[in-house]
Amino acid sequence: MSNLASDTAMVLAAGMGKRMRPLTATQPKPMVRVAGKPLIDHTLDRLAEAGIARAVVNMHYLADNLEAHLRDRKSPEIVLSDEREQLLETGGGLVKAQAQLPDPFFCLNSDNIWLDGPRDCFADLSAFWDAEQMDALLLVVPHKGAHNFRGLGDFNIDEDGRVSRRTEARLAPFIFTGIQLVAKRLLRDAPDGPFSTNVLWSRAIEEGRLFGLPFTGQWFEVGTPEAIKPTEAALRHV
Repeated sequence: MSNLASDTAMVLAAGMGKRMRPLTATQPKPMVRVAGKPLIDHTLDRLAEAGIARAVVNMHYLADNLEAHLRDRKSPEIVLSDEREQLLETGGGLVKAQAQLPDPFFCLNSDNIWLDGPRDCFADLSAFWDAEQMDALLLVVPHKGAHNFRGLGDFNIDEDGRVSRRTEARLAPFIFTGIQLVAKRLLRDAPDGPFSTNVLWSRAIEEGRLFGLPFTGQWFEVGTPEAIKPTEAALRHV
């Protein structure tokens, strides 16, 4: 743990998984299996390997299914953030769970599959982290390292690592991997109820406090059923 900025990660697992239909008709997206195990187990296993002790997992859609699956998990220790009553989106989910989160904390989507470069991504984020300057540090990947991804990209990064958004109709060199290191300062004065983390990122960009770190490994977007087979094929060659 000594080389990590935090011992806790927030795992976002509450979404409806609409793009993954029909596989999510009877199970939440984090329970969809890829290469023999549920998506969320890919994420949690990587957290355990990195030495991250706690995972705060939010849940909403078919939450009983996810809760039952996580009940016997020992590493990392699982703390549930229950959104059964109202789906709060990414930003609202962080705000609801913030009392259970240290400062800073890692945050991941629950459908992440990635292969690290020379060093694990949590160590890389921790080494680059500067609490004085940063509200959040996003792990971003260049197009050549983003598998199953067909978009125009999300962000530009300047020489200091500060992030700006892609301008309309232009290609941006970096894609957000769904992995970030977050200062609780990012959550201050947040809106009530459901909202996207994008609201908080926009403020941080204006203040020069949103940073990005290019990922040196391979990242797989697993957002649709069609992405599963190519991802499994790539993982077999590791």
